[in-house]
Amino acid sequence: MAREGRLLVGILFGGRSAEHEVSIVSAQGVMAAIDQDRFRAAPMGVTKEGTWLTPRETQAALDAIKGERMASLSAGRQGLEETRARGFSGQALTVLRKVDVLLPLVHGTYGEDGSLQGLLEILGIPYVGAGVTASALGMDKALQQMVLRQAGLPVPPSLVVTWPQWKNEMNAVVRQVESELGYPCFVKPANGGSSIGTVKAHSQQDLTNGLAEALRYDRKALVEQAIDGRHIECSVLGNDDPQASPLGEIVFARDFYDYVAKYEDPRTRLIIPADLPPQVSERLQALAITVFKTIDCAGMGRVDFFVTHDGQVYINEINTIPGFTPMSMYPKLWETAGLSYSDLITRLIELGLERHQEKQRRA
Repeated sequence: MAREGRLLVGILFGGRSAEHEVSIVSAQGVMAAIDQDRFRAAPMGVTKEGTWLTPRETQAALDAIKGERMASLSAGRQGLEETRARGFSGQALTVLRKVDVLLPLVHGTYGEDGSLQGLLEILGIPYVGAGVTASALGMDKALQQMVLRQAGLPVPPSLVVTWPQWKNEMNAVVRQVESELGYPCFVKPANGGSSIGTVKAHSQQDLTNGLAEALRYDRKALVEQAIDGRHIECSVLGNDDPQASPLGEIVFARDFYDYVAKYEDPRTRLIIPADLPPQVSERLQALAITVFKTIDCAGMGRVDFFVTHDGQVYINEINTIPGFTPMSMYPKLWETAGLSYSDLITRLIELGLERHQEKQRRA
């Protein structure tokens, strides 16, 4: 227990993935809203080069970029890598071991994919959110779809293309995609987020360019049949008895819900609650909980759906560390249900501690 009776909560963010800047914005929102009567927040940033900063270094980096909506923790720290190797110093490790619980907000690879969770498990540090397996499945869309499809859940038709396949059998891959999926189709890195590296292919040239782009980010690309439908999202909260939030809809003006539509285009709108018939809403909420349990998720998860005009439902994906700014869909949906942003943070911390205590009981 931290001094003054308040728990010391490590807020870990930044990281080496392409979603570095998004993670910073999530962390800034959490640190501003955390219940300071119950918790002391210790900000712990990870630079784009992979260097773990102490809370003091992290705060200095945040102060340097204060006021910018998107910023890099490497800004103004060009000399850091000259004196410290990638990874965490003894000081950063000492702080990590002192926290009562860690709230990971590192989106994408090296944070949301199970690697960070594995480190925390080894060190025995309580943390918020999904464990190693659920994090890996939540991040790897190819494996995630395989598991969901095996469970009999509705996912879009898709194909997985590896870098060796693309390099050695390019023409065969194109023919297979055109034969089994057709156009338009989506091409995305199997491990990624925020639509970074994602292309909507309307032609063979688009497909070729899209696979080249996706395979810059990952050794596997997922090619999905494009589903013409509404984008509906549901937040899930809990451990063994998860609850589903009201539903939200994303309406955008671009060709698809890409990075610009998500973070930069003012025409993108979040409609909360989504205008859906009660029976459809109930079905999606039940499906969201089923997806959450199927990958053995914990703490938080946001399940994204496509709902076609004739009522068919497809699971797009589950995110185990969804965007967490005050304006992000995950907290906004819970706010609609009566759970404020600050109280949601508190509940997630409690869930992380409960899960750790359950592990300790078994041990």
